[in-house]
Amino acid sequence: MSGIEGKATLVTGGGSGIGLGTAMRFASDGAHVTICGRTEDKLARACEQIRTVSAPTSTVQYLVADVTVEDQVGAAMARAAEPTGALDIVFCCAGGAMHMGPIAGADADGVRATVDLNLIGTFLCIKHAVPLMTGGGSIVAMSSGAGHFPHRYLWAYGMAKAGIEMLVRYAAEELAEAGIRVNAVQPGIIDDELMEFIIAGGPLLDDYMAQTPISRPGTVGDVAEAVRFLAGPEAAWITGECLAVDGGHHLRRGANYGLLLGES
Repeated sequence: MSGIEGKATLVTGGGSGIGLGTAMRFASDGAHVTICGRTEDKLARACEQIRTVSAPTSTVQYLVADVTVEDQVGAAMARAAEPTGALDIVFCCAGGAMHMGPIAGADADGVRATVDLNLIGTFLCIKHAVPLMTGGGSIVAMSSGAGHFPHRYLWAYGMAKAGIEMLVRYAAEELAEAGIRVNAVQPGIIDDELMEFIIAGGPLLDDYMAQTPISRPGTVGDVAEAVRFLAGPEAAWITGECLAVDGGHHLRRGANYGLLLGES
């Protein structure tokens, strides 16, 4: 196994959290790392952080890009391929939830925005990565436990993530003949900026821990290691897989986000 040294990689949503942690993991193994996101200051600071752990063979750069804007996605892929002339690894990490609550009375614009950011954004990344993966490659998408089993009131995010999981399976079947593998990770509750309002404590964190056999929040590093495995040659015969990185949460029930709304 030659690892990923010298490989050209792109991480969307790479300015913070799991995206940043994974970009750091790639760079420490000597990959050429490009990150993208919507906030330039955050990306610039992230690149400085990545360089503190990067191997001597690694290069680090960023590009401001919104994964819901197709031209910007294409530009990010092209920039990531510049160090070697081709693209080897893409981690589609950008995502988020713009709606939480009951289906009845839901804000349709928030639901559409959630699907657009997560599902359509991932589709656009795959679409524009494929032509640049001239020697084959690996694409890892970001799903969630919420896309695999119900988390009360987190249905808009969950259905978008479930769509990503089916997209991963379709893409894996179609692109295998081009030497491109497509997989996903399904994180549970992770101690990062996105989940800090839960990690701070309270009934929802208690509920998560009661439903997680390995009863602790996950770390960014837990997920970054899983992405690194799926992205690299160690997983050369794995495609179409959605890997739970959740301390066993998928073995029980999903978290009850109604607790944030005062339900008991």
